[in-house]
Amino acid sequence: MKWAEITVKTKNEEIDILCIRLEELGVGGMVIEDEGDFKDFFENNRQHWDYVDEDLANRFAGVSRVKFYLSDDEDGEKILHAIQAAGIETEITYIEDSDWENNWREHYHPLEIGDKLLIVPEWEQADAKGRVILRLDPGLIFGTGSHATTRMCLCALEKYSSPEINALDLGCGSGILGIAALLLGCKSVTGCDIHPEAPEIALSNAGLNGIGKDRFTMYEGDILSDKILQEKIGTGYGIVLANIVADVIIQLVPMVRTLLAPGGVFICSGIIEGRQNEVVSAVENAGLTITNHSCEEEWHCFEIHAG
Repeated sequence: MKWAEITVKTKNEEIDILCIRLEELGVGGMVIEDEGDFKDFFENNRQHWDYVDEDLANRFAGVSRVKFYLSDDEDGEKILHAIQAAGIETEITYIEDSDWENNWREHYHPLEIGDKLLIVPEWEQADAKGRVILRLDPGLIFGTGSHATTRMCLCALEKYSSPEINALDLGCGSGILGIAALLLGCKSVTGCDIHPEAPEIALSNAGLNGIGKDRFTMYEGDILSDKILQEKIGTGYGIVLANIVADVIIQLVPMVRTLLAPGGVFICSGIIEGRQNEVVSAVENAGLTITNHSCEEEWHCFEIHAG
């Protein structure tokens, strides 16, 4: 089935009035894209990210518009004609159902990382060429390992993964780091994420790689504030992973010594250029030692040991 994506440009102060008019004309499910709202949301939620992709920021630059979708049939055309008859200027793009669901997949292809791993999207085929294949279907929410922060964590994992190691992945997302740890030889992995869909997605991806719940345990929640979750997760991990943002990592650092087993390593990334010194200070204040520092594309990754 085809759909008409309708865009109506407006001014920030006229968005509410426009939405009321469109609703009266039979439109539902409107999406508001506004530069002011975008900036306010980003500034008020900086604890979740330090960086916004330039393309996304450009998409909202100087923008105030309303988007909605109408079916490309008689019912949809009736509503569209009513909107245009009311003097509302529209921009129209026609798309197929499949475009919504699958076009994003075109951007993901097999990816060699480090010396051992080959990340393969679940819908692709690839020759391993002596590498360990990690199959992944991130969905529309999480990435597939192409980002610099994830690559650096995966390269660090190659150095530390071994059969006696239990690993903890904080902010696990698609599960890519935890699954990699298991495929590279770790005994078990515990994952945790505040996103409610993360556990299901991570466990599904683990299943694509023949990994069951006996080796991969998932929790939803915030380890920083949830005491019950902290007890469930426990301690004694040979590897603790956190590919999140600087603010969260800084809060995690005081917990690291408790989470790690003797000789264990804390691998953290997601630290944007300009925030790395804050992380270094937090590590030093906690009496921990940075044993390696990697940097790619304005992102930083630290390997940290206790003592």
